[in-house]
Amino acid sequence: MLPLHDRNPSYRKPVVNIILIVLNILMFLYELSLGERLEGYLMASAFVPGHLFDGGAITVGEWVPGLRSALLSMFLHGGWGHLLGNMLFLWIFGDNIEDRLGHFKYLYFYVFAGFAATFAHAWASPQSMIPAIGASGAISGVLGAYLFLYPRARIVTVVWILFFIRLVEIPALVYLPFWFLLQAFSGFASLGAQTAADAGGVAWFAHIGGFVAGPILLLFFGGFRRPPEPARMEPSAWS
Repeated sequence: MLPLHDRNPSYRKPVVNIILIVLNILMFLYELSLGERLEGYLMASAFVPGHLFDGGAITVGEWVPGLRSALLSMFLHGGWGHLLGNMLFLWIFGDNIEDRLGHFKYLYFYVFAGFAATFAHAWASPQSMIPAIGASGAISGVLGAYLFLYPRARIVTVVWILFFIRLVEIPALVYLPFWFLLQAFSGFASLGAQTAADAGGVAWFAHIGGFVAGPILLLFFGGFRRPPEPARMEPSAWS
């Protein structure tokens, strides 16, 4: 099920959300420019769980480099499909979270959700030497927050039924828990995988950790409090 857009207007331009999308695209273009040097760049700069843990214990001296690499990894992607899929979800769901939190709080929310997702993945795969890249962990935090704020919002979704394609409006209260259950099932099924290829090449626990962190961070940043009514007078064309 592929979401196309939601029927949930926002009331301010999602400036930060747009900047995040642009940064992700620019970083991916930079990756493409590296050519054969890309693999070395990812191993040296992206987040690698095995660099943070040593024999199952946290290496204290790696915390600062780990945070730096985790932040960078939120803006790196493994291919056009990876990038475009993540940006589609961010475009659909991120504007409403920015609308509720405000620009700066949304930026902090996004980054901390990404950190939570990254370290959830590291906890599940502490010995992995595979770079963990992608915005999906932070975006999962956005999805978790969206579910709690807008459970009745309708998600216009492409659904394949045999050889037919239909557009269906699915409530967020149905779509997002279904999405999360798929991530959880795949994540726990992958715990016995020996390699990234065995796990499907997806950091499932980053999705799980980000989604769970979303509502918690939302509470921390005051997102459960409704904004003043004057700020919500006219819906924005960005919705």
